[in-house]
Formats: sequence, structure tokens, C-alpha cells
Amino acid sequence: MLKEVIILAGGLGTRLRSVVSDLPKCMAPVAGQPFLKHVIRYLLSQGIEKFIFSLGYKHELIEEFLNNEFPTIHYECSVEQEPLGTGGAIYAACKRAKESNVLVVNGDTLFKAGLSKAFSFHLQHRADCTLMLKPMLDFDRYGAVDLDDDYTVNSFKEKQFFHTGDINAGVYILNVEQFIDKDFPEKFSFEKDYLERYYTERIIFGLIEDSYFIDIGIPTDFQKAQEELRRIPLHLKSIHPTWTLFLDRDGVINYEKENDYILTWSEFQFYPGVTEAISLLSAKFNTIVVISNQRGVGRGLMSEKDLLDIQRQMRSEIAQNGGRIDKIYYCTATDSHHFYRKPNPGMALQAAKDFPSIDLSKTIMVGNKLSDMQFGRNAGTYTVYLKTTHPKQAFPNPDIDLAFNSLLDFAKAL
Repeated sequence: MLKEVIILAGGLGTRLRSVVSDLPKCMAPVAGQPFLKHVIRYLLSQGIEKFIFSLGYKHELIEEFLNNEFPTIHYECSVEQEPLGTGGAIYAACKRAKESNVLVVNGDTLFKAGLSKAFSFHLQHRADCTLMLKPMLDFDRYGAVDLDDDYTVNSFKEKQFFHTGDINAGVYILNVEQFIDKDFPEKFSFEKDYLERYYTERIIFGLIEDSYFIDIGIPTDFQKAQEELRRIPLHLKSIHPTWTLFLDRDGVINYEKENDYILTWSEFQFYPGVTEAISLLSAKFNTIVVISNQRGVGRGLMSEKDLLDIQRQMRSEIAQNGGRIDKIYYCTATDSHHFYRKPNPGMALQAAKDFPSIDLSKTIMVGNKLSDMQFGRNAGTYTVYLKTTHPKQAFPNPDIDLAFNSLLDFAKAL
């Protein structure tokens, strides 16, 4: 599985000065969030676990943003003291990579390509580099890439007007060892001095995918992104029985112990109306999954056997009242950076793998903490906040779609 990414985020954004203040290009606000946040969350939803940010211009702003907005992801920064070009930036970042193959993307571009299939292709063909290409119509802002029948790159065409063509979307899967083994100058262009110079010598493939693409580098596309990346409101009446429901446990299904853990079934107490709520929800959703951090096990305060006993009895009582829980996912890790610990999206991605019917874009995460809401956003789901334990949580909030007082109130609203 593709796990590590290099994000090129050192751009000055000079062409956006007319619409954006003096910010790194990737930090330009799009639909109420820095554009980089949209990029990171898409990559998290695709299973990326480790991030290397290649920074330059006003890097301290991006470092502050990462520290505040994504403190639980594994990341490090490769900071240029002077511009190294795309090639020099990627080369320096590759020196920090832990994986044999890395994804490379631009921080001012979002291409929602299917990374898993592309990575499988890349490995199967032992590629040095695999380019993701986007088909476009009537364009002159980009050059085009031609492929042979076996998907190897045949040629790169300079920028000109094309009626149709496949552009380099700025998304690469790169074999780290093969790349850094080449003798490059300190400053160079990845596109000109690596791809276009060595595509006849190296094993370089292109894969075409007609998925969503936006490059905010010019004002017109920056404005276009404002509308296209705006969240579609969650309308409960439009929910179809094929949808999925994710539920946090403590503070949603049962009373939460403040600054402590539910260690035994005798300490477990359902909130009033919860079993009725889950019965109602079982008729509305195709799959219902509980997703819960259980650090009490990792800290040795209870055994996993104790946890499984609580889960068994909880599911039994819910079933006796006409409801169902299809599966329970839990993370016992004490490391807040663990990919399976909320707000990181590992458990959601595992659920989608285990249940092929799950579409995370048609899933609702219900929780009682902002970390639950961030988990939902990082996985690509809608979110519903319950005011059970933190009733003064400010709303509206960009990570919360809807808020209710209890799970029963939410169920009755459907």
C-alpha cells in the first residue's frame, strides 16, 4: 500500500497576488480552508500515513498550520534555504523518505486519482516513475503527454493550444532509490531535467484517469475552486438505505467517564433512548459500525478480553431491542500518531476494505468530540456532532455538518 507522500509546498503564489494576500500559494483560502488542508485530507482518505512537506517561501506559516491543524499525523519538513526547483526539492525530500516508493504531489493542485490501483501498476511494472495524467479539452495552459500502447511515455509536448490531450497532473509515484541514484545538480527541474530528459532511458509510465482536478495557480481557477470544493450540505432526508453509519462509543452510545475509562460491563451505562435510536437507525442504514479509541487497554488499565466482553454484551442488548451493530473497530494504541487512532482515519479505511459496499462519501460519522469530527473529515465522511459531553461546542464549525443533543434526536430527525 502506498503510505508516504512528498508535498511540494514552497510556491510563492505570485500569480495569485491579485486575489490572495502575501501567503504561500498552498495556504490560499479555498472554501473557508487553506487549500493545503483539502490536499492533506484527500491523501489521508487514500491511506497515506507519512508526509514530507517540501517548504520554502514563508515556511513558518505552513509549519504553524500543520502543528495546529494536523498534530497527530506523521510528518516532517524539508526546508529550502533558496529555491531548488521542483527536482531539487523532490531530491532533498527523498533523502528523508522511509518507503521505497513515494507519492509526489503539488501543494497547490488537487487530483482525486485512485492511488491504490496506480501503485499496484507501478509495482507490477517495476517502474522508476509513474505519472498520473488528466484528459482535458481545449486548453493551452499545460503541455500534453503521449503514451504508447503499453502505457510507457512516448513524448512530452510543449504548451500550446490542444483540442484534446492528456496533461501531466503533477502526481507521481517515484522509486526513491532509482531517483536519488542519478547524479543531478543541486537545482533542477523534475519535469525538464528528469522526466523529459530520461523518459527514453528510464522505466517511466503514464496512467490516464478522468477524475476531479484543480490547479489554483491562476485567479480564474482559484475562484473556480471556491465553488467546486465547497462542502455539499448534509440533507438527512436524502439519505438512502445504502448509506453507512459510523458511531463513536463513549459519549455517544453510553455515558463517558470523565478523564477515565469504562473498564468493565458493570460500569457501562447506555444513554437514555440509545437502544431505541439504534433500532431506528438500523432501518435507515445499510451498515452500522462502531469506531472507538480504547487507550485504556494500551495503558494496561484493562485487558482486551475485558473490552471484548463489554462489546459483546453491548451488542447483545442492542440486538434484543431491535437494533444491530455490524462490526466494532477499536484502537488500543497510546501513540496519538498511530494511523488507526482517531482523528487519523485508519479504522474508517479498514471498515471500507472489510465492507466493499461502504462508500465513505455516503457515510456519516457521529461523535461527541471534535476529534471524531476531524476523523470523519480525514476519512471523507459527513459528520454529526452530539452535545452529550461538550454542549457548549461552537456551531457552526467547518468540521461539523449537523449537531443534535442526543443519538435519539438524530435518529428521529431522519
